[in-house]
Amino acid sequence: MRRSLLIFILLLTCYAYVLPRWSDWNQNSRLNLVLAMVDDGTVSIDRYVANTGDYALYNGRAYTDKPPGLSFLAMPVYMALGPALSIPPVRERLEVIGSGTAFQSTLREDGSGLRADKVRFALVQYALTLVVVASATAALGVTFYLALLRLGVAPSLAAPGALAYGLGTSAAPYAGNFYSHQVAATLLFGAFFVAWPRDDEVGRPAYARGLLCGLLLGWAVISEYPVVLPAALIGLYALARRGWRWIGPLALGGALPLALLIVYDLVAFGTPLPIGYAHSALWQEQHHTGFMSITGPRAEALWGLTFGTFRGLFVRAPWLLLALPAAIVWWRSGARRAEWWLLFLAPLSLILFYGSSAMWWGGFAAGPRYIVPIIPFLALSAAWLAARLWAQSVARAAVIALVIGSVTLVWVESVAQQLFPSDTIRNTWTGYVFPAWAAGDIARNLGMALGLTGAMSLIPLLLATLTLAALIVIPANQRRSRPSATVGVNTALPNEDGI
Repeated sequence: MRRSLLIFILLLTCYAYVLPRWSDWNQNSRLNLVLAMVDDGTVSIDRYVANTGDYALYNGRAYTDKPPGLSFLAMPVYMALGPALSIPPVRERLEVIGSGTAFQSTLREDGSGLRADKVRFALVQYALTLVVVASATAALGVTFYLALLRLGVAPSLAAPGALAYGLGTSAAPYAGNFYSHQVAATLLFGAFFVAWPRDDEVGRPAYARGLLCGLLLGWAVISEYPVVLPAALIGLYALARRGWRWIGPLALGGALPLALLIVYDLVAFGTPLPIGYAHSALWQEQHHTGFMSITGPRAEALWGLTFGTFRGLFVRAPWLLLALPAAIVWWRSGARRAEWWLLFLAPLSLILFYGSSAMWWGGFAAGPRYIVPIIPFLALSAAWLAARLWAQSVARAAVIALVIGSVTLVWVESVAQQLFPSDTIRNTWTGYVFPAWAAGDIARNLGMALGLTGAMSLIPLLLATLTLAALIVIPANQRRSRPSATVGVNTALPNEDGI
């Protein structure tokens, strides 16, 4: 349990350190729905719509055009924390911090400054992101670690694999912002892990797990509609591994969040069928191209999502390229064929879907935002192969270089400026990231509360990350007395998490 806890703490620390982006239409639209439902008792965001361009118009009222799953999850959190966030001492302390030189330097000269209403909105955004998104992603890092253990990877290698996913992929920027993509990733991978039977579970019905699996899949779908494709594949995988007796619990679990969506659509749009994008106030041309912007796979989009410098996944996280040879090595091993098919088809389904979209790049974004939900499936294969190659010194050096390079690229882009890179800047690095670092324009973070500015504000995060990573990678007994034997992939070795 020690490693699992430290992985959770390290990831949560990193995600919590950089504040959610302000003035972000996507996040504001989702948060507006939370405020409207709790504070106003309505699903209409008329009172808040001025802060976003991501909204739908229907019968003269404004609604979020985003799937409501994340907002539903955040509602009870806001109901619990909302009153505390309005306490005068809390608000006054935040205003003092916000008036400091470090934070003031991040504001636009022609902006409205830090008004009291903006401070409260930012605080609510941060609190909900921390509890709902960042904590869920840190828990996903632990689940990822346990999944590697189940594949036979030794704990000393599974832990760095989990950190490589959590810090060295596009999961990192979206874990610290109020988007639903990383929550969908957590729900999908969690459903897969629940459906994946341990050796001692084979033949046992475990209907409660089936209900949980269906609930996770259903909530993923109402959080990001296109993940219905990998969700369906996970559902089929669950039936293949657990038997048709799971179909009832799966269906029941999935029906619960879908029922919430139907009620929401009935209240907002008068019918259970529409989704907000059909009524979006902006981007009508794109949304009405083909079926909700979907036509057919296009080479430009497929390349852009994977290897393009603008939004390419592998450009920002080159260590994930190991997933490609991993598929070959895994298949030739003849082991765990059902898991192989899922880890291969789930990412492929979403990449092909968005590779068919007229808006595949995802607007303002750090990396390929749309395909964030399937990154853990690619990363699991990549980390598994990295562990198999670890005993070879040359391969080990290459893996270390790829992971360090990925972490660096992801975070250099993630913390540049006060918004994610605009979709009007096609060369993100030379047109946005590098100029921001050169000018010291670093995203608002907790280091600025200490009075640190620019890149210096990230030093506490770097020190904390290195310290916690050392505690995770080097077990306590090895720090005291390092044994001579090397550790590799070994299914027979016991591990501290009992998997």
